[in-house]
Parts: sequence; C-alpha cells; structure tokens
Amino acid sequence: MSVTMKLTGFSELERELDKLSRAAGKGALRRSLRKAAEPLAEKMRVNAPRDDSPDLVESIAVSTKLSKRQRGLHRKTVRDDKASVEMFVGAGPLPEAHLQEFGTIHHPPQPWARPAWDSDRAAMLDRLRVELWAEVSKSVARAEARAAKRAARS
Repeated sequence: MSVTMKLTGFSELERELDKLSRAAGKGALRRSLRKAAEPLAEKMRVNAPRDDSPDLVESIAVSTKLSKRQRGLHRKTVRDDKASVEMFVGAGPLPEAHLQEFGTIHHPPQPWARPAWDSDRAAMLDRLRVELWAEVSKSVARAEARAAKRAARS
C-alpha cells in the first residue's frame, strides 16, 4: 500500500531546512516520519489477526528498509529519487501478510492495515507536522551551536 502526498505551504519549514546540510535535513525528516508513523503501526498490530503463530503481529514495524521481495516490487512502482526520504509501515518479509489482508479463494479477507490507515491518516499528518517542525528546529539549533563552537575556536 503506497500513498503519495504533496504538501504545500511549508515555506517557513523549507527556509529552516535550507540552513541544514542535506544529510542533517534527511535525518530530521526520517526521525519525524518514524515518530509520526509509530501510532499507525501500533493500530496495525492491534488490528492484525491472531493465530497460533504471532509472526504477523511481531513483523509490523516502521522502517526505511524493505525485504528483498518488497524492494523488487517497490522499484517497479516508484522512481529512484536520491533527495527523497521514505518510511514504510507494515508487515515485514512475510509472504502471507497481503493474503491475510485481502483474502484468497479459500479464506475470507481479514483486513488489518487498511482500516488502521483509514482511521489514522489525518491524525498521522497532524503528528508529522508537529514532529517535523520540532526535529528541524532541534537540528538547526544543533547546527548553529556547532558553528558557534567552531567560530569560537578560530
């Protein structure tokens, strides 16, 4: 499940991001995305069907990495943009996770990811807005403190 969003009106945030190096900016974005997405992952864990094997529930996570199979599918659907930051929320390398979500000819669907996303997407964007501003502000403050320290040594 992939969703692309275009956010506008972030000129103040962009000005703050311009004060950071590319790596520091990506780090701040990554940390804020992880914090904002964790409640969504928790909702997915709560909604996930329980059976004898807890593999599905335990594999649900927020990560920048995909399994080998997921990477192959992802590469086919998105362009490679070196300047972007991606965060993934969902089941790990389990081949049966989507079968539980959507069902098969023999088993009815047991949706767990989509209901969590539908109930949390607006709140997640609000969390992301707050976390992003906080992380960027902290990163800018750290960068300014380092610059002041370097200037004092000179």
